Amino acid sequence: MRAFAWGGAAAFVASLLYFLFSYDVTFVQTSEGTAGNGAMAWNSALFSVFALHHSVFARTGIRASIQRAMPTLERSIYVWVASVLFILVCLLWRPVAGDAWKIYGAPAYLLRLLHVAGIVLAVSSAVAIDIWELSGVKQIMPAGSQDPAYTDDPAYESEFKATGPYGLVRHPIYLGWFLIVFAVPHMTMTRLVFAGVSSLYVLIAIPFEERSLVASTAGAYERYKQKVRFRLVPGIY
Repeated sequence: MRAFAWGGAAAFVASLLYFLFSYDVTFVQTSEGTAGNGAMAWNSALFSVFALHHSVFARTGIRASIQRAMPTLERSIYVWVASVLFILVCLLWRPVAGDAWKIYGAPAYLLRLLHVAGIVLAVSSAVAIDIWELSGVKQIMPAGSQDPAYTDDPAYESEFKATGPYGLVRHPIYLGWFLIVFAVPHMTMTRLVFAGVSSLYVLIAIPFEERSLVASTAGAYERYKQKVRFRLVPGIY
């Protein structure tokens, strides 16, 4: 059980590192030829498989069924499947010919800084939530070693913290994602298709995710929404 949970955490980290390697090393190489509608269709379908897993697993009924069968491994199972699928998405992503833009000089350095800022924002936001719980490790820890604020009681709902990145927007991890995928001085079409498809999924998923949080947190998320008005971009959305 412990090996499975820690293995899932390692797979989680490996999938993120492999994504960064793919996006900043492999996808940045310009592919020659025509745009390639077939490659774009393949890539869209590939990412949809990953997105479908996330959407299906997020359904309360499915999660509850897994929790009843394997209460301490429910999160680890999700992490394992999501991590493997994300690695496969990056590995099987087909190059799309051409460049969307190439920027040089001071603006290029600014974009690189924003790119790094996106990585820092996404990681720090995940840590603020509780990286051990996200990775599935916290669920297998002995009760005495857990944070006193953590409980398995579904009736217990803590208030959402409106501090740090979560005082800026309600979904700072997603804001970090947008900076990572779009704030680049050399945007190949391979990168642009990945950025566009993944970001479209995020924009579609946010309202559903918030609806689920409202329904499952006994008013806590509604109070958080009153404190932090914007979902993704301060002052805009």
